Amino acid sequence: MAESILKKKMGIEKEIDDFLNQVSEAGLMSKNGMDAYLKKNMEAFAQALTSIRNTEHRGDDLRRSIEQDLYKKTLIPESRGDVMTLLEDMDALLDRFTGLIWQFEIERPDICAEFHDDFKELLLYSVEAVEAVVRSCRAFFKDINSVADHIHKVIFYEKESDKVTTRLQRAIFGREDLRLSHKMHLRFFAKQVDRIADEAEDVSDRLNIYVIKRTL
Repeated sequence: MAESILKKKMGIEKEIDDFLNQVSEAGLMSKNGMDAYLKKNMEAFAQALTSIRNTEHRGDDLRRSIEQDLYKKTLIPESRGDVMTLLEDMDALLDRFTGLIWQFEIERPDICAEFHDDFKELLLYSVEAVEAVVRSCRAFFKDINSVADHIHKVIFYEKESDKVTTRLQRAIFGREDLRLSHKMHLRFFAKQVDRIADEAEDVSDRLNIYVIKRTL
């Protein structure tokens, strides 16, 4: 196994693990939130929204604490900038999940029953893409040689997300009985879910560059 980038700084390693846990859990909570919304179980939906908001706040606190430690303890000065950017990118993915469920709360889209499965599948691929990025990040800090084992999965899930988005949009606009405004609203939410997978792929691309820089 390659040496940890943090050279066994156990305190900050635990903080980073905890932070990445928040990102991972936000994805799971977003699935719970969408499932509850589609079932019109608004009590469960409200609970999911509260949980994901708490996770977002916890993630923000951990990210700030890690960043302070990186500077105060002068850790990994040669890679500090890349690590800071990576943490901010992961925090942005966490925010994406929170923002998605907030948009459901605020806009209350009327999602036709025939589109439920596609919306759930689309979110599943976005969640899996982010989870693969989370595993890539863990590897970056602990065993940099294994990062590639996870990055290729991000690309796979992003492509699958694109396929579902295209299929879903065709189905939405193929419905002649829906108003154009309704179709546009549904497409907006489909694109919001798909965007999470797109951004996960962007993060993995930047992470791949960081790996190359570390191994030169």
